[in-house]
Amino acid sequence: MSERFSTDRRSLIQAAAASAALLAPGAGLAQSSRDSDREAIRRAVEAGHEESVRRIREWIALPTIAAEGLNIEEGADHMARLATDAGFTGVRKVPTGGVPAVFGVLDAGARRTVGIYFMYDVKQFDPAEWSSPPLEGQFVDVAQGRAIRGRGAVNQKGPEGAFLAALHAMRAAGRRPPVNIVLLAEGEEEIGSPNFKNVFRDAEVLAAMRRADGVIIPSASQGANGSVTITLGAKGIIECELVASGERWGRGPARDVHSSLKAQVDSPVWHLVHALTTLVRDEGNTPAIDGWFDNVRPLTERERALVAESARNRSEEEAKRLLGVQRWIDDLPWRESLERLVSQPTVNIEGLVAGYTGPGGKTVLPARGVAKLDLRLVPNMTVEECLTKMRAHLAARGFGDIEVNMSGGYDPTETAEDSNVVRAQQAVLTRSGIPYNLFPRSAGSWPGFVFTGDPLRKPAGQFGLGHGSGAHAPNEYFLIESRDPAVGGLNEATMGYVDFLYEMATI
Repeated sequence: MSERFSTDRRSLIQAAAASAALLAPGAGLAQSSRDSDREAIRRAVEAGHEESVRRIREWIALPTIAAEGLNIEEGADHMARLATDAGFTGVRKVPTGGVPAVFGVLDAGARRTVGIYFMYDVKQFDPAEWSSPPLEGQFVDVAQGRAIRGRGAVNQKGPEGAFLAALHAMRAAGRRPPVNIVLLAEGEEEIGSPNFKNVFRDAEVLAAMRRADGVIIPSASQGANGSVTITLGAKGIIECELVASGERWGRGPARDVHSSLKAQVDSPVWHLVHALTTLVRDEGNTPAIDGWFDNVRPLTERERALVAESARNRSEEEAKRLLGVQRWIDDLPWRESLERLVSQPTVNIEGLVAGYTGPGGKTVLPARGVAKLDLRLVPNMTVEECLTKMRAHLAARGFGDIEVNMSGGYDPTETAEDSNVVRAQQAVLTRSGIPYNLFPRSAGSWPGFVFTGDPLRKPAGQFGLGHGSGAHAPNEYFLIESRDPAVGGLNEATMGYVDFLYEMATI
């Protein structure tokens, strides 16, 4: 951490403290308690910096990839050790019917309890696409400073490592966390969490999470300019495959045949393509599945106001540059494109797989085709409703033979703007002098529905200082040492979690 960053950050915290104290009843008490501990904890964070980096790099070196069945038990065992080392007790693996969850409790004897959700799995990777080996966690220079590059660095092992570092630092400083903490870690997030909800069949897990005032997943939430977007929810998702085959269709070949026979034999792949075209209209931009919009909740006036404020404070040019796009759907203006982003469900083709895909041609008529889809859902849509509607839609158009195989998914989430989880985030950011926007929901998805829905109905969201990029992509990284006073590195991210826990203690 640069001295410039440390000095500027402390100044910003002192300057913002007075206004932050007005955010909620009890915030003044939180400030008094925190300030008496904060300097000792900060020193412990700095002293433990190298150990925190080592912990993240070792975790990156052990990828759990649910889609490939890679390092399932090893990853769960490693997560359990990380939790135990950080002070959680009763740590154990919890069966879910798929990849096990990991559960533990840190009882600080506090009045309040906070739930923490971790994911210990990562996306697949192709080493040939990376500038350095994706499991080595090499140090690299990025625009903001020195970073760790590796699969899982920012999604989510770096931010989660920062949260663990906060617990290590509190213990090293002789301070108890100001709240009790319940940890639930999942190993199937990257395949749509098909079994995670089953964790609440465990009575101990359910009882512990019911005591929580709210739940967060640690995230590196600062953009390249240091600002943060606090999301009040997330879209739901269905990940599925549509499979067309000659055998199931009763037309076309039972196995790949010579392409010259297309004049005589039906093509299951064209059958699949025609089915896909019925799911959308407007060049694929609007779902056309029967009844798809029946339960879609329109944006409220408050949500529209939040989008408008975000559009004023965020750079459209920078967003386009980062995405590599030149214009939005229908050439919409910036604000309207953001409204569409948060309010509209989607039907997206992730991939199409059929026949021969190697070098040159092979002149075959494939017997089977697969389309990999993801469908994003908004309030008040549900996975069960949408799957039923898609199957009925296909059957009504003569495509009932096409298999619809869901691999994972979950409902949308919503968390109230005045919830403790959101107010605590605002308090931390205000005290730290970090600009932020409230946004109705993330266009991405996370399995927060298990917390915001039945049986818990708790506020849940994502929070964390620090910066990173490249989730699900090559050259993923997490910032360790920042050269930019507006953007946090690992130590600043760690202290952000310390401050968040103190806010949650009394806000």
